[in-house]
Amino acid sequence: MAKRFDLIVFDWDGTLMDSAAAIVNAILAASRDLNMPEPSEARARHVIGLGLVDALRHAVPDLSESDYPRMVERYRYHYLAQDHELSLFPGAYAMIEELSVAGRMLAVATGKSRLGLNRALEHSGLGPFFHATRCADECFSKPHPAMLEEIMDELGVARDRTLMVGDTTHDLQMAKNAGVAGLGVAFGAHPRAALEAEEVVDLLDSPAELALWLRENA
Repeated sequence: MAKRFDLIVFDWDGTLMDSAAAIVNAILAASRDLNMPEPSEARARHVIGLGLVDALRHAVPDLSESDYPRMVERYRYHYLAQDHELSLFPGAYAMIEELSVAGRMLAVATGKSRLGLNRALEHSGLGPFFHATRCADECFSKPHPAMLEEIMDELGVARDRTLMVGDTTHDLQMAKNAGVAGLGVAFGAHPRAALEAEEVVDLLDSPAELALWLRENA
């Protein structure tokens, strides 16, 4: 069967790396450090995938504007204290390697900072497989389409030959805004019910299902 997509773009946190819980914990710890009420876990999970400043503004809306730099600093402190312990979802490395061997162009579009993504790519060993990456501190934050538009422009791939894979509504809305197909995964940050409300080519419940779907349909 002829391949449907030339370019597959992955979100990072909650899609390739099992990091959603660590992000939530860092948001809650940073809130405590600033003596702010902790957001609910659902609220903290909802902001995963946004750029850090946007995420914290949504998660802790009552924090004064002047305190956000301190909030960012405390979040990074708590997250970086544990990021070396995080791992890829089972089978993620083999899936990316297989897609690379099959000749797909691969990219990452993430709410992480450039520093954070580079650390994760090096730690996971996936860095060499990706042809392009975009981060929230060098682009408009999701769901703005800029990350996908820049990646497609850089790699010379058309919208109808591009697939965005992500675990949040932010990812899938970015795909829609960029005019590309969106594939949802329900094992990351956002609940399945929220993802079902978005336009998707499919919605998968496990890393194994994702690897199989890409092998058979992408």
